[in-house]
Amino acid sequence: MSSAPAIEVPATFAASYARSFGDEGQAWIAGLPGLVADLLERWDLRRDGATSSGEASLVVPVVGPDGVRAVLKLQLPRAETAAALTGLRAWDGHGMVLLLDHDPGSGTMLLERLDGARTLAAVEDDTRATQILAELHARLLAVPPPPGLPHLRDVAAAMLEQVPRVANRLADPGDRRLLQDWGLVVADLAGEPGDRMLHWDLHHDNVLAAEREPWLAIDPEPLVGDPGFDLWPALDSRWEDVVADGEPRRVVRRRFDVLIEVLDLDRERAAGWTLGRLLQNALWDIEDGETALAPAAVVVAEAVRG
Repeated sequence: MSSAPAIEVPATFAASYARSFGDEGQAWIAGLPGLVADLLERWDLRRDGATSSGEASLVVPVVGPDGVRAVLKLQLPRAETAAALTGLRAWDGHGMVLLLDHDPGSGTMLLERLDGARTLAAVEDDTRATQILAELHARLLAVPPPPGLPHLRDVAAAMLEQVPRVANRLADPGDRRLLQDWGLVVADLAGEPGDRMLHWDLHHDNVLAAEREPWLAIDPEPLVGDPGFDLWPALDSRWEDVVADGEPRRVVRRRFDVLIEVLDLDRERAAGWTLGRLLQNALWDIEDGETALAPAAVVVAEAVRG
């Protein structure tokens, strides 16, 4: 069906893949035009708009022979890609973008088309935006997790093993104490890691306007665990706006209140697993060479404990 010229891969996207994946990433980028052409022919699709890219994937708008508008989402096959496919099948469009088809060989997904130009960040009233996100989050958490997804128990164990090895890389003693304190909180909670299917990255920009429903989630990174571990992206979302408010702790605390009320979570437990998420982020940052905790993380920690 397609006779369009080969796609042009954005230079910034290609460069990002080269930095992150080296020769493997460069080879994958080089093969993208041919892969897209093959999928368009195989699935009888035609391109329908400009190609775009995120941090990890290339998105190609398409139309099927029945006139259904969709997108091809292409990214280097990894364990995270397989987990996303597993989660998308389980959610089956329940609060989530609908998986229409996928190519097992390349990991490419054919997804329903949402309004990529209108994210939840377009809702100026922060309380209203948080309410929308929380209600959507509740729907996602209601779907039982399928077998084969990674589990928070393993994530927590890996974090607790890492803390003593890396804490001294933080330059400030106060930061070191905070990191170790977050580790103690996770250690107390690790025996009950939870059993819900988490999105793991549900923030304002991962909620898009849609035709089938007003708002739907995208880009899940499914993990089985406690819902408290899933709150941080919403608390940290649109951080420039949070800071501009002048009282970031108050904004974060209000968001936290809305989330735990809608999701019906125990406040102390949710706060503890949120500290666990901050710990995970801090450990990643330290591995990348950072020597201080992110200021936003300190604010979030203070807010959820307040």
